[in-house]
Amino acid sequence: MRFLLINPYYPISETPSPPLGLAYLAAALEEAGVAVKILDFVVFPYSKKYLESELGDFLPDAVGVTAVTMSFDKAIRVVKDVKEINPEILTVMGGPHVSFCAEETMTAYPELDVVALGEGEKTIVDLAAETDNGRNWGKMRGIVYRDGPRLFSTPTRESLMDVDSLPLPARHLIPLGRYRALGMPVSLTTSRGCPFKCIFCVGRKMVGPKVRYRNPQKVTDEFEYLAGLNFPQINIADDLFTANKEHCLSVCREIMRRGIETEWASFARVDTVSRQVLMTMKESGCTTVSFGVESANPDILKTIRKGITIEQVTAAVTLCTDVGITPHISFILGLPGETPETLEETTAFGERLKEMGALYGFHLLAPFPGTEVREQSGKFGIKILTNDWSQYHANRAIVETETANREMLDEIAIAWEEEYNEWLSYVALQMEKDEATEEEAWQLVKLRHIVLIHELMMEKGIEINGYSENGEGSVSEGEGIRGLVERLGRSADHSRKQLNETLNYAAEQGYLRRVEEGRGGRWEWVDFL
Repeated sequence: MRFLLINPYYPISETPSPPLGLAYLAAALEEAGVAVKILDFVVFPYSKKYLESELGDFLPDAVGVTAVTMSFDKAIRVVKDVKEINPEILTVMGGPHVSFCAEETMTAYPELDVVALGEGEKTIVDLAAETDNGRNWGKMRGIVYRDGPRLFSTPTRESLMDVDSLPLPARHLIPLGRYRALGMPVSLTTSRGCPFKCIFCVGRKMVGPKVRYRNPQKVTDEFEYLAGLNFPQINIADDLFTANKEHCLSVCREIMRRGIETEWASFARVDTVSRQVLMTMKESGCTTVSFGVESANPDILKTIRKGITIEQVTAAVTLCTDVGITPHISFILGLPGETPETLEETTAFGERLKEMGALYGFHLLAPFPGTEVREQSGKFGIKILTNDWSQYHANRAIVETETANREMLDEIAIAWEEEYNEWLSYVALQMEKDEATEEEAWQLVKLRHIVLIHELMMEKGIEINGYSENGEGSVSEGEGIRGLVERLGRSADHSRKQLNETLNYAAEQGYLRRVEEGRGGRWEWVDFL
């Protein structure tokens, strides 16, 4: 049995981490004796020709594609291409989008054979076994499958209670080096489950209401391994890392006991942090904590069942800044009950938190499949403007309330983006005058590196222009990079100055290397760590 897993394209502007969910699925398959490969089109350019080549080389029996709502269009394109290339390959899709609109999706796209619902590790192992054993899908749990013209749903699969029984994610199958070169964080989880009932989120439905914790020793083993990969930051991706005080403190103390020194970040609720917890997090390397606040209006917070108060928000921000952690605050615009007055209330509150030392930003409500706000939009006074999933990126309005229209919501998001772009222009000007602070300059330089490196990856610039005959010299002498810059400068729309700065940086950091090949050498990205 051979299983190919695919991560579809996702914008680099959304700061994607290496696909942890796929790595867990791959590890479960490997443990079951299944041959697995991962293709990651976040950091590799997609084409049907390339997919056909990979299918021909790996010869999978099944292809599984993951998708969130905003990447669904890219994911279903892959599924269609797989079926056009080889109709005999079983096509499977999972993730938080199709888990809540499986039959609708499969009706619209006959190329899709199976949808895996919710947590996928046990389901995909059973699926692999049944693919090898007659495809009797009806015996399984947690899927919707196609049998001729009809669709069938099997009984729900219960959440996995013993999360420590899962093998560690198969990160050796992911091109971690490309994410590292792009300055992206690497993530891990210490728990699964969410008991809260926010109307805009599918977390509780996706991973279950009961929180299940991993052993802190095993968590720290994984954390220590990731720290050795030299990513700029590790993200603890739990929704509720700080909710269980003893679990949180145990992980932090074990990090300190082992002397692991690396920067990390986490998510938290404002009603679950204390001075002791935040101080211990800071001492173990935490630099930022992200809080979903959503709105400054108490009535809206009550409607969306957030379960927090504005006083708790300001208290959490104060505690973070007191101990030296940067709080990141996220708001959602366009929630039920939104009015011009509540929008002003929220933006003013964001500025107040900024004065206190927090960073803040806006998303616009995206009513994802499975969310209560989508399923009962009329009850909540929400008008959904489109079902074009590619627009569900939460950066522009796709809903309206009775008193807040699309233009009103977009105006705030655009103004916030313009303010950020003005800041970038200001820093660039200050750098020209040699008056920018070291931190300001590095933020802009890093952004330029990320943008150029990603463009080169998507254009296959290094692969196309990387080879040269011997004589270019060594990296340390600069000749090798200069030759590469010259070739790229002739074939790509990039300034030689920026190419030189970025490629030298990438080579010095070990993201880019030159290997001997034939009578010369070839520059290549370091894909696997």
